[in-house]
Formats: sequence, structure tokens, C-alpha cells
Amino acid sequence: MPKRQDYISWDEYFMGIAMLSAKRSKDPNTQVGACIVNQNNKIMSVGYNGFPLGCSDEDFPWERSGDNYDTKYPYVCHAELNAILNNAGGNLNGCKIYVALFPCNECAKAIIQCGINEVIYLSDKYADTWGTRASKRMLTAAGVKLTKLRLDHDELTINFKEELV
Repeated sequence: MPKRQDYISWDEYFMGIAMLSAKRSKDPNTQVGACIVNQNNKIMSVGYNGFPLGCSDEDFPWERSGDNYDTKYPYVCHAELNAILNNAGGNLNGCKIYVALFPCNECAKAIIQCGINEVIYLSDKYADTWGTRASKRMLTAAGVKLTKLRLDHDELTINFKEELV
């Protein structure tokens, strides 16, 4: 019997893990996930955007506007940084990170500093902002490869029905 032909690619698999991780975010507006993978296609870590440990999702603001102190922005840890911090101690040098949304300038610093050498992303919707422009400037200067992912599938479905297993 020949092997199955309709399996997903590594890129689809790892971006799917990043997108599934994003489903853990409690942010009512933006959910982002990240998946860090080594040269052997082994997952090193995952993360999603949310508050740091010990900072309750109920006690901190999710607002997007108003006095900056009372918005989510000073408190939320982005998916990329969470994935880097969630790593269980493995060396991230030479790894790649899959993320749906192009990393901000703060996450770019962490990506560069830990040695990740490729960013694979789906959306660059904030391309014209100063933060994303600064991010690209730093990542490019550090030799980090930037790859906008083109997928063969627009959608993957996960079905948890027991009878399908």
C-alpha cells in the first residue's frame, strides 16, 4: 500500500501548532501563538500572548486605549517572548520561530539575543508602524532570515470526536 499523499508539510504543521497555541490567549482582541523549532524539526517551545505568571487575567486590564497604565500593553507578554521564556533550557541557537503575526521590535530583540536565525510568519499587517520597521531593521542587521509563509491549505480542521481515532 502506498503512503498517504494528503499529509501537511512541516511548515503547515509548525504554523498550525503556533495557531493552536494562540487559542490559549485570553486577549479579547488579538490572539497570537509562536512555535520554536530546531534544525531537526523538533519543537523546542511554544507560547502565546498573555500576562506573566502570577498576574491574574481577571485583575489586569485588557483595554486597548486610554491611559497607557490602564491598557494591556505594559503588561502583556507577546507569544514570541513567551515561547523563548517557556523553553525548558534547550539551546535555541539556529532555531526558527513560527508566528502568525510579524514580531514587534521588543520581541525581535529577544529573538536575536537567543540565536533564532529565521522568523516564519503569516501576516505583516503592522508593516508600516515604527515598531515593525525597527524590528525588520534589527532582524536584518543580525542576519535573521524573514520568511512570509505561503501555505497549500487555507484551513486545517481538528476534530476531537472519539470515534475518529
